[in-house]
Amino acid sequence: MLKLLKTILRAGEPTVKYPFAPLEVCPGFRGKPELDPQQCIACGACTTACPANALTLETDAGENSRVWQLFIGRCIYCGRCEEVCPTRAIRLSEEFELAVTNKADLYVRATFRLQHCSECGVPFAPEKSVALAVELLALNQNAPHQLENLRAQASLCPACRRRAALEHRGSVNVHYYLKEQA
Repeated sequence: MLKLLKTILRAGEPTVKYPFAPLEVCPGFRGKPELDPQQCIACGACTTACPANALTLETDAGENSRVWQLFIGRCIYCGRCEEVCPTRAIRLSEEFELAVTNKADLYVRATFRLQHCSECGVPFAPEKSVALAVELLALNQNAPHQLENLRAQASLCPACRRRAALEHRGSVNVHYYLKEQA
């Protein structure tokens, strides 16, 4: 009996004092996804990659906004959103205590403003996405004088950009065809 008692005392405490002391998590632990709205460009790559459909992206043209939303109740913590994010705006934290008393607390939202077309005024893409595209294309431009032309093209919606490209072709009279389609 004394031998058993010595063995038990030498072994130490077998249980963890979890609720009273923080629990250590392993490196690479996948917990609650966290979004950095300053980095996010609202491209929707994370919503496309999410197998559990925990992430949604809704565009409201009337409000001139795009709303990114995460429902933690559906998240399976797979990490696909973190893998596909081009700006590394979303990452999985080590937070795992996600119990709430109100279901609304399980939703995380971020709102982004939309860019309006300089020709027709229709909102067509998040302002941050357009700004990043112009910035990346400007880095690849060999001719700095084309930068203003690039910014002008980026401020057009796809329909107006297509129309502008057809009108500036020069050798083909496309005005007749454009009037028919309108």
